[in-house]
Order: sequence, then structure tokens, then C-alpha cells
Amino acid sequence: MQLYGRRSSINVQKVIWCLAELGLVEARDYQRIDAGLEFGVNDTQDYLAINPNGLVPTLVDGETVVWESNTIVRYLAATREGGRALLPADAGERSQVERWMDWQLGTLWATLRVSFLGLTRTPEPQRNYDAICDAFNDSARLLRVLDGHLEERPFIALERFTLADIVVALATHRWYSLAERFPDVLGAQPPTPAVMRWLIEARSRDGFAMAVGA
Repeated sequence: MQLYGRRSSINVQKVIWCLAELGLVEARDYQRIDAGLEFGVNDTQDYLAINPNGLVPTLVDGETVVWESNTIVRYLAATREGGRALLPADAGERSQVERWMDWQLGTLWATLRVSFLGLTRTPEPQRNYDAICDAFNDSARLLRVLDGHLEERPFIALERFTLADIVVALATHRWYSLAERFPDVLGAQPPTPAVMRWLIEARSRDGFAMAVGA
């Protein structure tokens, strides 16, 4: 397999973490090819032929090409040994995992992304701090929803670690990282102890270290 995408991308990190949970190791079981931002590649004709959006990640598994990060991790869970622990075959259990995956992508990250890009990718003179702070406050409200959900459960979707924990943990990790890096801009937020307890456990997994770094 070949995985296209730079390690700093949250969406590439999802795939690396999933691969690690499945016992697959970079350079042994798959090749990762840096692409995106300073690495380029994703704007070449060859890349656009496999992913017309020109975004990362893209997974090439033999004759199969998969893009969109949540779809890639679903594909890996469905095709690799041990994957059903991450994404069950049972429709009811699977729906519990997938609804939180959809929430991460369409609700939490769609909101937090405004703050993340505004503070890390936008030059200072061009930053819209009102939009950045509004988005961060909205994402904090969403994390308080998650906090209530996690008060009496160890994992997000089922009674075990699943794809939902991978994708939500990476977005939540970025929220806390922004809060720590830009406290003067973003201000203090109400505590979310259940989220923090769950996130500490998620960060302790080998897959997190492989995807994000220790």
C-alpha cells in the first residue's frame, strides 16, 4: 500500500493511527509518501488522476484507490485483520461508531478548523480574530457536549476503542493545543474533565505516538 500525505495533516494522522491499531507499520507494511503544502505532489497530473480534489490523504491499495480520511479508515477496518474491533459489522453498533465519526468531520472539525487555520496558517495581518474566537468558543461548546457523553463511559461509541475515538481524539488534541499556544487570544474555557481523562488515555496509545509523536 501507498499512503500519500504529510504527517502534520490531521486527516493523514487518522490513517496512520488506524494502521497502527491494525498492527501495520510504515516502511514495512506500507509506504508513506509526503504530499501537500511544502511537499507538493498533490498538484501534479499523476496525483490528480487518482484524487481529483488534490487533497491528502489518498490510499492506494493494489488496484483500489481511496480518498477522504474517514472513508480510508473505514476501508482499512473492513479489509484488514482485526478491523472489526474498530468498526463492527453489526449495523447497530456500526452506526454508533459512524455517527461520532460524522460528528467529528461535519460538526467539531468544521467549526474548530476556522480557528486552527486562522491561527496557524494565516499571516498575522490577515487574521480575523472575531471569527477565530467565535469558532473556538463554538467548538468548546461542542466539547462540553462530548464531556457529558463521556462522564460515565471509557470510550466514545462502544465499550472498547473504535475509529470514533481515533478521529475525535485528533480533533480534540488540536483544540487543547490551540488553547495552550494562544491563551491570550482564545481565553479560558470551562473545564471538560471527562474529555481530558479520555484524551489522556487515547494519547497513551502507541498509535497516537506513531501518528502525532510522543
